[in-house]
Amino acid sequence: MTHSRSRRITPVLAAAAAAALLVAGCSSSSGGKKSEEGAAGASAGKATTPRMTVALITHAAPGDTFWDIVRKGAEAAAAKDNVKLVYSSDPNAGNQANLVQNAIDQKVDGIATTLAKPDALKSVVAKAGQAGIPVVGFNSGVSDWKKLGLLEFFGQDETVAGEAFGRKLNEAGAKHTVCVVQEQGNIGLTQRCAGLKKTFEGKTDLLYVNGTDMPSVKSTLTAKLQQDSSIDFVATLAAPIALTAEQSLADSGSKAKLATFDLNKELTGAIESGTIQWAIDQQPFLQGYLSVDSLWLYKTNGNYSGGGEEAVLTGPAIVDKSNIDEVAAFAAKGTR
Repeated sequence: MTHSRSRRITPVLAAAAAAALLVAGCSSSSGGKKSEEGAAGASAGKATTPRMTVALITHAAPGDTFWDIVRKGAEAAAAKDNVKLVYSSDPNAGNQANLVQNAIDQKVDGIATTLAKPDALKSVVAKAGQAGIPVVGFNSGVSDWKKLGLLEFFGQDETVAGEAFGRKLNEAGAKHTVCVVQEQGNIGLTQRCAGLKKTFEGKTDLLYVNGTDMPSVKSTLTAKLQQDSSIDFVATLAAPIALTAEQSLADSGSKAKLATFDLNKELTGAIESGTIQWAIDQQPFLQGYLSVDSLWLYKTNGNYSGGGEEAVLTGPAIVDKSNIDEVAAFAAKGTR
């Protein structure tokens, strides 16, 4: 790839570079109303650097509010950095690869993409490099971004997050949990359940559901809970799935408790009320923000976080009753 490590300069602190390249109080004439609204209160100034275009491409499924938070973070960075942000998504890996190809064809200045199914994106990411377009990864693919030759990665180590979840289950006294996987083949979700199983001392079942069909999620989990009354804990891998799982628990009559990965505004209320025990927060706003900001820094000052060797971790952070008050105010704004 044209941005190979042999050409990179010695990294410096991103904050120092940003301070040198920003002029506080200056405004971008073409930042976009939507981006500026999403970035309100999130930046200290706006760049006077030349306008650049960044494509943010995800595997988001329709209706998954997690990606709204990612996008808000990306919009905040775009507004600050004088970046035109082009967002697109498709849960089908082949279609996502086509979106990356579209960005290459449009000659964007940088691409930030998730790697939920890295093998499907390997070829097209290489094409971006051949075209001289820097690519960073975020959210999914922490084990694969270096193999694919990406510049940087922003997200959590999903295995580590799963291990943290498993330890929380032990502390809660759980004996039998079901890990609900809403997208089969998604490497990040697989790693979450594998990490959970590694540290959890009880029995772990896997339950595959169709995350794009919430009535189906509800009925499948309800049936599982009715069939096996020994399940005392449900582990979901996304906030919308957790909120649906609440209904399954009520419908099935199960006394199992519920915890989840990922957070959103609605979920904070459930943690406050105690119907959901905790959430593993990977800070999606930060993932979107850093992905766009990193491409701006690379373009304008040759910086790259982690030196091209280490991922920048945004999680895991455990949110429960002990700290929900600190997080809820930010979640209410749609940024946590």
